[in-house]
Amino acid sequence: MNKDIKNKNADFVIKNARVFTSDENNLYANAVAVKGDRIVFVGDDVGVEKFIGKTTRIIDGAQRTLTAGFIDAHIHLLSGATWMGYAELSQAKTKDEYKTILRIFADTLKADEWIIGWRSGYDVISTRQDLDEIIAHHPVYVRTADAHTAWANTKALELAGILKEGGGSNVIRDENGLATGELREDGMKAVLDIIPPPSAQFIRRQLKHASQEFNKAGITSVHNMNGDMRDLMTYAAAEDSGELNVRVYVPFEVKPEANESDLEEALTMAQIQGEFVRGGAVKFFMDGVWESYTAFNVLPYADEPSVKVEPIFSFEHFTRMAAACDKLGLQIAVHCCGDGAVRQTLDGYAAIQNLNGKRDSRHRIEHVEVCQPEDMPRFKELGVIASIQLSHAPLNLSKGGVATARLGEQRWRYWQAWRDLKNAGAQLCMGSDWTVVSFDPMTHIYVALNRDKLSPESTNQKLTLQECVIGYTRDAAYAEFMENQKGQVREGYLADLVLFSHDLFELKSQDIMQAKPIWTMVNGKVVWER
Repeated sequence: MNKDIKNKNADFVIKNARVFTSDENNLYANAVAVKGDRIVFVGDDVGVEKFIGKTTRIIDGAQRTLTAGFIDAHIHLLSGATWMGYAELSQAKTKDEYKTILRIFADTLKADEWIIGWRSGYDVISTRQDLDEIIAHHPVYVRTADAHTAWANTKALELAGILKEGGGSNVIRDENGLATGELREDGMKAVLDIIPPPSAQFIRRQLKHASQEFNKAGITSVHNMNGDMRDLMTYAAAEDSGELNVRVYVPFEVKPEANESDLEEALTMAQIQGEFVRGGAVKFFMDGVWESYTAFNVLPYADEPSVKVEPIFSFEHFTRMAAACDKLGLQIAVHCCGDGAVRQTLDGYAAIQNLNGKRDSRHRIEHVEVCQPEDMPRFKELGVIASIQLSHAPLNLSKGGVATARLGEQRWRYWQAWRDLKNAGAQLCMGSDWTVVSFDPMTHIYVALNRDKLSPESTNQKLTLQECVIGYTRDAAYAEFMENQKGQVREGYLADLVLFSHDLFELKSQDIMQAKPIWTMVNGKVVWER
């Protein structure tokens, strides 16, 4: 680092802190100095004194933990921000609670406007009649937390023209051929297509709000796991207006109907490399989720063996499209919940290496909810990153929901097998998958530190606090090719930092959620302070 820059007075100095740097060569420090958008010193309280001038803001860390800003490596920011403006149903455990939330939301609307709900559980409503009993005169559409299943009331189904027929096989029908109201995967499309889109002003307002909420949780960067050029330009406009305090990595979603010419849009996105908004990746879906019987598995579902699931992309189709992406230098991320999806994707990545040659591609598999033991070493062999979402793992079998029965006892020991993956040499990165679950990193770290063994035969799959923090910082930065710029408290790196209310490493594992960010910095500016 240039000596003239290093000796200038810092804008911020944090002293007397328990700094966890995520830098494997220098894991701990006590003080940090920031000048402009960069960290200019990491060391002890004595060494930082020379960076203090008349205008330097000095922050007493009070022996609390300071880390690099957290990077959520799997999130749906723009769609999630938009859904934050609708009726939130995660706390509705009964039909009466559903009714209360939806009717309060309906009171804000004009007659016949759509009532939209999100983050519903799978076990409260199951039919259009359930929704009709709550509200019949408005069209109603509510989706689950994982966004792979939704329900619509009769009016919504009639407006979409699918009450009696149409919409595909994932529009669930009763014995008379009428839609029950349950919509899975692409069965949701007919209804979604007729819901009036939110205004640009609404989306921008919601995006600003979501950005602020992320900062409060200590999140300074995200990998947005769906997108296109329009989405990227929405983020870029928010960056230009100073309304975006979260760095966003935006992949292009490759849909099953896409062809190689559609990848021009992904290439154009890759050329955008701003301070806060970047392209350079693509996202595929290989399957759905266990809860809706759409995960692609090696063995049949335990509770419904007759259910047959095909992958969204055949092996040939995936290999052809993914090889084209790889040849263009694009990073690839693939949604895989079932062990069959994981295996087919690894097979595809191996085929791509044979076609194009091996490079530092850092291709990824998202979720890896179930993985057979023989496939785990292949992550290291192929250089594939396992992108995991900690709160998708149940704390114990009683918290596993309907997935517990879907998997069956024979697969419990391979369910969210993080320790086994890590022992096999897989590179991990961590995220939330918001809006499926909360984006608060502490809720996810709690699960990683405290989960029980799901099977007597299984390995203890817990992670350590150090592994979690590194997974949310340095390793998440690596997963987006930014490990030389952020994800560590290190001289010359971007000044994205979080100061917590506690010393994280002194808390008992069951108390980790007591820790909250009290101060968040992005690009050398304090964006949240309690």
